[in-house]
Order: sequence, then C-alpha cells, then structure tokens
Amino acid sequence: MSTDSQPTSASSPAFEFKSGVITIPVLNLFSTDINAITHQLREKIKQAPEFFTNSSLLLDLSAIQDQELNLALLIDAIRNSGMRPIGVRGGTVNQHQAAKDLMLPIMSAPNSTSKVKQEVPLKVEILAQAPSEPLTSVTVTSTIINQPIRSGQRIYVKGDLIVIAQVSAGAEIMAEGNIHIYGTLRGRALAGVQGNESAQIFCSDLQAELISVAGNYRISEDLDESNRNTPVQIYLDNQALIIKNI
Repeated sequence: MSTDSQPTSASSPAFEFKSGVITIPVLNLFSTDINAITHQLREKIKQAPEFFTNSSLLLDLSAIQDQELNLALLIDAIRNSGMRPIGVRGGTVNQHQAAKDLMLPIMSAPNSTSKVKQEVPLKVEILAQAPSEPLTSVTVTSTIINQPIRSGQRIYVKGDLIVIAQVSAGAEIMAEGNIHIYGTLRGRALAGVQGNESAQIFCSDLQAELISVAGNYRISEDLDESNRNTPVQIYLDNQALIIKNI
C-alpha cells in the first residue's frame, strides 16, 4: 500500500490570514540593570504564575533611550524567568538593530500615529476625514452571557460585556468596552483591551485574579482588603487604576 501523501490541489487554499486580538503584557523598562530587572520580574511572576508563566511579553524601551542596554542579555534573563519576549517598542536606532539581530520585531511606539489609530480608530478617522462635519453616531453593542464562565474559558467581545453569573477562577473575559459582572468575579477581567481608557468594570463581588482597564492591571495580591467581596467600580484616572466601592 502506498503511503505517499497526496499533493494539495493548486485551487485549494493551504492557509488563510485572519485578524485577531490577544492581550500581551508590556514590560516598561526604567532601568538597564539586568540583575535588578531579573529579580523583580521573578518576584512578580511568583505572585500570579498562571498569568505570567510562558506568557508573551512586549518590551517598551521608551524610558531608557538614553542608556546603554545589553538587550541580548536581557532577553536571555527574561526567557530564563519563564516569559517569552516577542518584540520591542520605543528605543533608539541601535536598540532596534540589536532587537533585529535577535530576530525580534519592532512594534509601533505608543505615542506614534499608527498606535493611536489602532487604539482609537473610530475617533481618529472621523476627525481626520471630516473635521467640519457632524460626527457619526456609533451604536455600541452589548453581549449578555447568562451562564457561569468556567475555568479555562476565554471570552472576547467588541462592545460591552454583561455577565449575569459568576466568572470562575482560571477564566478570562475581555471586552473592548465596559464589563458588567452581576455575580462573583474570581477569574480575570480586562476592559478596554484596544486602548479605550474610558472603559470601566462593574462587579458585584470582587475576588479577581486580575483586573485590567486599557492595559493597566492589578493582580489579586495587590487588591486592597476593603475592596474584596464587595461591589466595586473599576476605572482609570490619570493612568491610575481606581477601585471604588459602590
């Protein structure tokens, strides 16, 4: 019996490209001290190993552009800590060349035009194309989930997300808009995942592993005891993540 594989038909696609959205932790570097970075990174990973271990990581070099950095040594240290660097943003031409030598892509800096359009495309495009015309009204869709979200499940919606049940430990819910949870939040909730800093999280019972608004996050160990097991409102104020009892 022949075991030769059949050739793929020229008319049959072997693959397709699809756009997707994933959440990636960003490491904003304020020091080039590899030992200090390694020690603090490992301590942070210990606080939430299920979130950080084997996670992709984007390095932001914007704050250390005037300092010498051994990028190869830093990448080795990060990998040995259990995380997987996938690229850099910000930094100098020399730092970018070092990243390319390590086969790491260069991402758009957060203050670049392309980054702003990616995070708030609707607002930027309307103002740029027709600044003298009335803004187009936009309907934000809401997704309602009535069933508990079990451990291991990941939910992503483009608008607001309303959960009329609990979010179990090990589950992750993400929304480009607001998140409302009318049950206990034990897993991870990430609102404004495309950079919407006006997004908020409303939760009836906060016991979360991680909460995040527009990339600003806080893990369970960093939550104030006064906010636990109570209804809360979570939002950004001058880049600070505020958790307010309601």
